[in-house]
Formats: sequence, C-alpha cells, structure tokens
Amino acid sequence: MRCPACQHEDSKVVDSRTSGDSIRRRRECLACNERFTTHERVEAPTLWVLKKDGRKEPFSAEKVLAGLALACRKRPVTAQAMDEAVKSVHTMLQDRRGTEVPAAAVGEAVMEVLRGVDEVAYIRFASVYREFESADQFIETIQPLQERLNKDAS
Repeated sequence: MRCPACQHEDSKVVDSRTSGDSIRRRRECLACNERFTTHERVEAPTLWVLKKDGRKEPFSAEKVLAGLALACRKRPVTAQAMDEAVKSVHTMLQDRRGTEVPAAAVGEAVMEVLRGVDEVAYIRFASVYREFESADQFIETIQPLQERLNKDAS
C-alpha cells in the first residue's frame, strides 16, 4: 500500500477491525512513519448481460428498476418493495455461477420476482416482455395465477 505522505510502497498493518462489509486497517509507513487508514472489501465480479444482437453490457440495476416501476405504476407496490425485487433479481442471476447471463434470463428473473410482488404488475411486465399479440396469450399467462387462487381458496 502506497503511503499518501511520501509515496513509499511499504507499510505495516498496525490494527485491523471489521467495519460493516469491509475491513478497516490502520497502517504505518516504513519510510516516514506516517499513519493512515485503508478500507478493504470483497469486489464482486461484474455481471454481464448478453443481448440478442450479441453485444455485452454490464448488468444495470437501474434498468431493472425502471422496468419494475413501469409495471408497478399505479399499483400498491412501495419503492422499498421494488428495491428488494431488484436485489432479488440480481442475486438470482449471480447464483447462476457465471459472469455472463443472457438478456432473456434477466427478463425471466424479473417476471419470477414480480409474480410474488404483484400479479397485475407481473402480467403487465410479461405482456411487454413476451410481446403478447393476442388475448389468448394473456389467458395463458393468467390461467396459472387463477388456478393458484382457486387452489388457495379451497
């Protein structure tokens, strides 16, 4: 670790403590004896989304949140619930154990999370994501939800 005072490259760790999701270290420069603090944390690998046209772009929580917000517009879904849904989607994609995921997997993960958050928002998102072209496609999507409601009512 380079000393901020003299730029010498060698230092020793005087004290280490955990601080939330990082480790706080007090260091002392071996050249000038200046003390300084560093913070160390695990760097998660970047999750890349493979687009249909072959391009790769980094996963964007903002894009997922924008899609959720549009689907949940005028629905009783809190901003906190949408933030938690974004985190769930990101976790689901990271659990795939790869650094690259197809864009289709992102959409499917969003739908899976939305199904548990708000069924109307789920149908809205699915209709745009799957590009519904007929009422039959809506019915196919709604039927499992209706069957689950009927099963829960029994």
